[in-house]
Amino acid sequence: MKTISQNAVCELDIKKSRFLAEAFPVSSQEEARELLKKQKERYFDATHVVHAFVIGSSGEILGCSDDGEPSGTAGRPSLDVLKGSGATNILVTVSRWFGGTLLGTGGLVKAYGDSVKAVLDICEPHEIIETRSFILSLPYALYERYKRDADSLGITESVDSFSSDVEITGSVRIETASALQEYVRNASAGKIQVVFQ
Repeated sequence: MKTISQNAVCELDIKKSRFLAEAFPVSSQEEARELLKKQKERYFDATHVVHAFVIGSSGEILGCSDDGEPSGTAGRPSLDVLKGSGATNILVTVSRWFGGTLLGTGGLVKAYGDSVKAVLDICEPHEIIETRSFILSLPYALYERYKRDADSLGITESVDSFSSDVEITGSVRIETASALQEYVRNASAGKIQVVFQ
């Protein structure tokens, strides 16, 4: 999964209408709605402030609004472009100032879709690394081997506590969690299990 690392802004002029597209990294629906509220306050003079968001590790939380544009001509096309980008945890707003020329439904769909594409094109992508927390207790004899192989096992962070054994609390990339379990099982002849949280 990917997201964006920082805000981005892009402006298009289409048949005298001004379209200001902005993209924001967000981590929750509440954060997206709060940002949308601020955008509407900031651009109170805009004819419309359309939005779309995709949130969640697999993009399962979706939202959009036409904000007064004809139904299906603004929010849905914006959301479709956003979903097509493969990004998540992102809010896009497109503020429109009407320039006097009606664009028609096809023109609106294209204008909003192009605005979202344009702002996404200038965004810096940021890879989201999904992890799973674990606890592991290793004898000292296996600890050095584990530390040597930790990077190849997808360990992203760990805190090691030393007593009679080494207690390891850490995180592993989701896609390598089963490999970590198998590695520990093989190294300990099946005597030690990784406890995932």
